Amino acid sequence: MGIPLRQSVRVARHLTSQRIRRRDKYPLVVELEPLFACNLHCPGCGKTDHPPEILRHKMTVDEAVEGLAECGAPVVSIAGGEPLLHPQIGEMVEALIDRRMSVYLCTNGLLLTDKLDLFKPSPHFAWTVHMDGVGEDHDRSVGRSGVFEKAVVGIAEARARGFRVTTNSTFFNHYSPEQVVNLLDFLCFELGVDAVMVSPAYAQSGASDQGRFLATAETQQLFRAAFNRVPRRRWRFNHSSLYLDFLQGGVDLPCTPWGIPSFSVLGWQRPCYLLADGYAGSYRELLETTDWAKYGRGRDSRCSHCMAHSGYEPSAVIATMRSPLRAVRSFVRA
Repeated sequence: MGIPLRQSVRVARHLTSQRIRRRDKYPLVVELEPLFACNLHCPGCGKTDHPPEILRHKMTVDEAVEGLAECGAPVVSIAGGEPLLHPQIGEMVEALIDRRMSVYLCTNGLLLTDKLDLFKPSPHFAWTVHMDGVGEDHDRSVGRSGVFEKAVVGIAEARARGFRVTTNSTFFNHYSPEQVVNLLDFLCFELGVDAVMVSPAYAQSGASDQGRFLATAETQQLFRAAFNRVPRRRWRFNHSSLYLDFLQGGVDLPCTPWGIPSFSVLGWQRPCYLLADGYAGSYRELLETTDWAKYGRGRDSRCSHCMAHSGYEPSAVIATMRSPLRAVRSFVRA
């Protein structure tokens, strides 16, 4: 089981509360980006292409706390950019934990060992280390040699100090089912991480290499072949079973972009973490002024091949709550 029981209960209470209030749009996780600056320039990411004045800007702790309090999501994933470059990142994490949020701090691992002293293990905190392959596969993905080894050392040190450690792996069109299986085996059994996340890469407009992204059919074929080769129950996923079914093409889900909104130094990104069609000053403004009917497959060409968990994991979680038996059947079949 990759998802902590404490977090599952918190999310379930949050979902129940929203249903009682008859709300049809609400957040489950916030993607918090307190800065866009990064110490890598990955070919599949466009975040570092912002102008220098934006890359220099950093969200304050108070801004982060106030924005997330207004939103009310039970879980926050702190991304960027590279969050460990933020001079107040330790204070920010502590402030969010004090408010009983489940905090995931995403990092490429280059600074992990050096920054561990800024944090303390907590049942409400986990590292999420970006791992796109084993050895050179990962280094090619991030565009720099030696990153994989530094990330591995950082993961081992964090686990030795008692931290919960998870990983996030993004797959492109040059990956084979064997590479997927080998990576998940390495993460779960050799490194011993607590849980893994997987997702096909989204074709961000600012990415320097536009030829590496998977189409929908390619994503389904990749994960179906990998999970047919080795039953996915072998690994500890920080995903719902229905989302993994979705990746394999076993179920269809609608996109729920408001379920994991993105809050950055520019505001609340419209409509989601992956598309930037303007920004709102608050989560309420984001909900009330975004034309949600414009987005999704068959509506916006940019959404045609998106299967990222930022849009579809909330859909899977909501579907699980509505039909627990369906989720049980999905888990048993895995």
